[in-house]
Amino acid sequence: MNGFVAFLRSFGVGRVAALLAVAIALIGFFAFTIIRFSQPAMTPLFSDLSPEDASAIVKELDQQNVPYELRQNGAGILVPQDQAAKLRMKMAEARLPSGGGVGWEIFDKGDGFSATSFVQNVNHLRALEGELARSIRSLNRVEAARVHLVIPERPLFTRDAPQPSASIVIRSRGELETGEIRAIRHLAASAVQGLKPEKVSLVDEAGRLLADGSDSESGAGAGDDRVTNLERRLRERVEAIVGRVVGADRARVEVRAEMDNTKSTVTADNFDPESRVVRSTQTREESSQTSEPAEQGVSVGNQLPNAAANAASAAQNRDQSNKTEEVVNYEISRTTRTEVKDAGQLKRLSVAVLVDGVYTRAANGDVSYAPRAQAELDQIGALVRAGVGFDQGRGDTVEVVNLRFADLPQAGSAGEPESPFAFSREDMMRWAELGVLALLTLVVTLVVVRPLLRKALSPEGDETPALAGAAAGAGLAPIALGADGTPSLAGPDQPALAGPAGAGVVPAAAGGPAPANMIAAAEIAGRVQQESVQRIGDLVRGNPNETVSIIRQWMQEPA
Repeated sequence: MNGFVAFLRSFGVGRVAALLAVAIALIGFFAFTIIRFSQPAMTPLFSDLSPEDASAIVKELDQQNVPYELRQNGAGILVPQDQAAKLRMKMAEARLPSGGGVGWEIFDKGDGFSATSFVQNVNHLRALEGELARSIRSLNRVEAARVHLVIPERPLFTRDAPQPSASIVIRSRGELETGEIRAIRHLAASAVQGLKPEKVSLVDEAGRLLADGSDSESGAGAGDDRVTNLERRLRERVEAIVGRVVGADRARVEVRAEMDNTKSTVTADNFDPESRVVRSTQTREESSQTSEPAEQGVSVGNQLPNAAANAASAAQNRDQSNKTEEVVNYEISRTTRTEVKDAGQLKRLSVAVLVDGVYTRAANGDVSYAPRAQAELDQIGALVRAGVGFDQGRGDTVEVVNLRFADLPQAGSAGEPESPFAFSREDMMRWAELGVLALLTLVVTLVVVRPLLRKALSPEGDETPALAGAAAGAGLAPIALGADGTPSLAGPDQPALAGPAGAGVVPAAAGGPAPANMIAAAEIAGRVQQESVQRIGDLVRGNPNETVSIIRQWMQEPA
């Protein structure tokens, strides 16, 4: 124990404190490295959570003793990567996250007998709203949703019941298309009895009205949507065709569509008199015959006996007629045509295509521009006309123009495949940490560990320079061993000290003239006074190990 204390004293207080500080720093550094890399890799369990869902999930993780980290001000939760899938299944079993609402699980509680009819109706409405919100959130473009239903009670003794309505607030990933908005409205209408799609209002998180509570299929807004969707589809189609020819991001396409939003119904009957067919024939013949006595005046002959009988047989009027009637019915060809023109008929289409020229990179790196040939532009125009359904009779126009774009294309940017060495942000942070730790390890090894190992592994004879440095600090010339092992003053012009046998003075420089050396030795002997001797004594007492090493070297030298 005394030897260890003496060993520490020989180092001095400053050197011991420095060694302790270095040891503590090394221990802390390696402890941090071990703890940092022994932690499991964390992966997101859920993100964009509501405060209610985040609190419930954290409570479940605490009960299961699972380490976790909070991100996004508590809206994101990270768990060990190897447990993420299992934890998601457990959270799904616990119906988490619930999205800030409740579903049909509200009826899982056993208080059905004590609940009033009003409470049951409210719970039914809440469950229906929660289930609808979950179904809407399951869509890819919808991040969050909240549903409000208004289902009025039907009064007694009434024939017409009030219609239900719904309002939906959504937070989407990007802008929803018309088809997606229509799908959400029909989804809500199909889930509620008596609810019609036109009674569903849709609002996004920015307060924009996506669908009002009216029939948007026949309104002006629907016509604008049809025009916008048609122009977008045609523009994407043309850009896909032209981009294959001139290169990606080397063409600009604008489409203008004029549509007829009026709705009309036309009914027309066409008759063809030339194509007639006998449908029916009816013939009727009539024949009649009548006889009447002729009228006679009053005379003497009429008063004779048997005058009336004779007159009747002698004078009678007879009438006979024949009638024939024929009716022929003909069927004439008749065509009835009913044409219903719905809104959204395309009236005219205009397409403008702007393409960039050809860039050529020379050997020295200079980029030269050249316009495209007219034949190539004609071929591009033919492709565009075929792609958009060009109709000359409708008045459609297609223009393809070649102009130089303002910005030059970056070399290697077009069609360059994704690098197989692409890393995510987490990977980059991980590699950065590894690089910093490796750099710190290298610095500590070179600055601290290497000198300590060299000091510990070096022989005792290598401590002579330290003695020379200490002597210089005491105000004396540095002491070094000469070629024969005798200590000498450092410096090119300083003489050497006397050898251990006192046989004389050793020259400071080999081959120097002897008289000059003797004169220099005499001068040194005159200068060395009691103070110098005292300093050397203090130096020896302060560095006993180095002094012993020097004496041993002297003793090992041949006589």
